[in-house]
Amino acid sequence: MVGAIAGDIIGSVYEWNNIKTENFPLFIGESQFTDDTVLSVALADSILHQADVVDKFKEYYACYPEAGYGARFACWAASDSREPYHSFGNGSAMRVSSVGFAYSSMKEVLAQAKLSAEVTHNHPEGIKGAQAVAAAIFLARAGKSKEDIKYFTEQTFDYRLDTSLELIRETYEFDVSCQGSVPQALTAFLESTDFEDAIRKAVSLGGDSDTIACIAGGVAQAYYKKIPEPILQAVYEILDERLKQIVFKFSLRFGCFP
Repeated sequence: MVGAIAGDIIGSVYEWNNIKTENFPLFIGESQFTDDTVLSVALADSILHQADVVDKFKEYYACYPEAGYGARFACWAASDSREPYHSFGNGSAMRVSSVGFAYSSMKEVLAQAKLSAEVTHNHPEGIKGAQAVAAAIFLARAGKSKEDIKYFTEQTFDYRLDTSLELIRETYEFDVSCQGSVPQALTAFLESTDFEDAIRKAVSLGGDSDTIACIAGGVAQAYYKKIPEPILQAVYEILDERLKQIVFKFSLRFGCFP
């Protein structure tokens, strides 16, 4: 899960200042965690403590109200409503990494990813995006090849992953839908050579940089197993104590320390 958080933090400064290169500083003074991290940790917390995920999302929103949430989520989280709002935004996909690490069968992963998504993102595309990311993490964690991950994703979710990053980068623009960002994030992972390279490739696409890097980072952690120590140190320095403790507890419980 910390791989997804690293991607979020690294991508945070480029979300509204897109770059189209892989050559950029990973961390600068303005690097920070965003709603991607907050809600990823909230979902991990709900898994750890078998707590209601709606309660956790609303609890974490109240603790971190300025983390940069989408308008519809913020309105929902601040309200008394517990009803979903039929979103197909990529929020369901960026927060789901813990599901891919926590469960021991693909059936469980797909079911839990659906449950985690549909409390807000109950549009079929919102559910599909979360399931695709969680499934990729599960397969990577299980030692499957990139070819296996690509084949499963294409066959199960009908995402096309054949367009190269070079071609995507030329015309890619800001897109917060699952269908317009999850395939691109997975392609960044598929073309990468190591964890850092996956993050650099994801950010270089432009668009919703923190979320694309968050998605790619979760899968890259599961596949490459290790995250460079300087990246980990920077991430832990930026996280506050509350978020850090849940990340540690989750990683210990599910054996996913990078």
